[in-house]
Amino acid sequence: MKVISKQKNSRMCIMCGLDNEYGVRAPFYNMEDGSVMTVFEYRAGHQSYPGRVHGGLITSMLDEMGLRALWTKEGDEESFGVTFSLETKFRRPVPYGEKIIGKGLIVKDSPRFFSADVGLYDNCGNLLASGTTHYLRLDVNRIAEGSSAHEEMCYLVPDGVKEIVFEK
Repeated sequence: MKVISKQKNSRMCIMCGLDNEYGVRAPFYNMEDGSVMTVFEYRAGHQSYPGRVHGGLITSMLDEMGLRALWTKEGDEESFGVTFSLETKFRRPVPYGEKIIGKGLIVKDSPRFFSADVGLYDNCGNLLASGTTHYLRLDVNRIAEGSSAHEEMCYLVPDGVKEIVFEK
């Protein structure tokens, strides 16, 4: 599937923060079908049981993709929200040290709320975890008092990704 553009990464977010030594550091892309996608690897430091990623970090990535799905629309990078509910279904163990593909798509959007369907897949297209995320739209200044989203979401690192091969 064709990449339309790349989204910015933050400084310290556990999922996308490039300055967070413990983070996943995942890149996110706006796709031609209106979804957001990411291709990343969890590391051994993200484990729960040996060989498996901790469920909290799996759920965190689903949550991150839900918000970022909102940003696939032109000019929506200024839109923010806070999660008020998230349902995660763990389908198969999520390994670390292997390529994981994430995909999220907005399924409901109103002036006050938005929802997204999100999933994590292995390289063969097998669904590993999925969820539906629900957010309350909120101004970023109310979410993070005293800080600026522009200062935190500061990295746009070109990586040359033009397409993500994904079959499910």
